Amino acid sequence: MALFDRFKDVVSNDIGIDLGTASTLIYVRGGGIVIIEPSIVALNQKTGRVVAVGTDASKMIGRTPTHITAVKPLENGVISNFEVAEEMISYFIKKAAQGVTKKFFRPRVVIGVPSGITNVERRAVRDAVKNAGAGEVHIIEEPMAAAIGIRLPVYDPVGNMVIDVGGGTTDIAVISLGGIVNAKNLHIAGEKLNQDIISYVRDEFKILLGERTAEEAKLAIGSVLKQPEPMEYAIRGRDLVTGLPREVIITDTDVMEAISGSVAYLLEAIKEVLESTPPEIVSDIMHRGIVLVGGGAKILGLKDLLEREIRIPIHLVDEPHTSVVRGAGIVLEDIERYRDILIDNEDELPPR
Repeated sequence: MALFDRFKDVVSNDIGIDLGTASTLIYVRGGGIVIIEPSIVALNQKTGRVVAVGTDASKMIGRTPTHITAVKPLENGVISNFEVAEEMISYFIKKAAQGVTKKFFRPRVVIGVPSGITNVERRAVRDAVKNAGAGEVHIIEEPMAAAIGIRLPVYDPVGNMVIDVGGGTTDIAVISLGGIVNAKNLHIAGEKLNQDIISYVRDEFKILLGERTAEEAKLAIGSVLKQPEPMEYAIRGRDLVTGLPREVIITDTDVMEAISGSVAYLLEAIKEVLESTPPEIVSDIMHRGIVLVGGGAKILGLKDLLEREIRIPIHLVDEPHTSVVRGAGIVLEDIERYRDILIDNEDELPPR
């Protein structure tokens, strides 16, 4: 490492970011994971000003007056509203820096993005983070970051398979020798399952649910396999016939039926990735198993269903929702070692 780089290590705060559709997680070098908050910004439409960010903004969803809107600046894992994303990232970076010794240089940032995003989408992420106050910005694909975060031997000549079920996207990736051999990115993830539940309840019970209520029901009784003991959950919404509030009891079977189409699509995608992966690597995966990470990995029965359908051991890691940001943190600790797996190095970008 060059002397100047060593100097920068001392005088700048390094930050790892998992910029997710549903949640943003931030790791500060030397401080661990300091922020896990929803990727939501509340805006005052009259003034154009930010009213709240993260957890505070999340509480406002569905409860705001007409001039305040809760905005999600990311869609399917990529930035859909640049200005709002920039405001949100800036807020989180400043919040992460609180209680950390002030340094001279702007922070060096490693940020995860879904596999297979376009150069334009990647540029948008880099520019938003840069404008939010970062110094150097390094971009890493999320399944690779997750693999590093759970200490898989990504540089070894063996096949590793990671399924990262996030809020907006699911990344299915096969990794070997420091690179992604085969990957597929799906828009089937936590938020799609919420929409499935909303559609099912509307069709079956003639009740209109809010997204937050659907999320709560999914977390409480969401399952992809029939459970030994039936589970129930009371949901409240607007009756589409009378227009009045109504409460009904739904069961885990209802939720399982609601999300069954999306789960079947996920299974098919995993099989497609395995079918197009070199046989030597498939042999490694059969021996080593597949690792399940991401917030959506915790849905009840998913691990068992995948094992039954794919017939390969599935490993669900501890705290799967933090795998990507932990990987970004490990990369920060030794950026020279991992430089060749970063997909967007600032010093390699052509001038505009």
